[in-house]
Amino acid sequence: MAGYLVAIHHPDDYDQSVEDEAMGRDIDALNHEMVAAGVRIFVGGLHPASRAKSLRAHPDGTLLIDDGPYLQTKEHVGGFWVLECADMDEALQWGRKAALACRAPVEVRPFH
Repeated sequence: MAGYLVAIHHPDDYDQSVEDEAMGRDIDALNHEMVAAGVRIFVGGLHPASRAKSLRAHPDGTLLIDDGPYLQTKEHVGGFWVLECADMDEALQWGRKAALACRAPVEVRPFH
């Protein structure tokens, strides 16, 4: 079995008020399905990217800490699952379910 990251992407101006009860039920059902299938290793939701801190090491050994995300983009990871799946095809099946439950774009990426 291999490890996969299933990441949910939100726009920077994501409004959590769009997360209604139906969406919450769909995500809860997906989490229960993942646990029952024995694939879910970890799940976590993240605060908005504006709450992030970025650390950058410079060649001289100094470290710079900035407010905000490392990358300046229009989207950020809003939450994720770490799954253990037989292969990418299985991970993509879970990714499809995640995209539907979360009503958001999803990225599926294998771990080394």
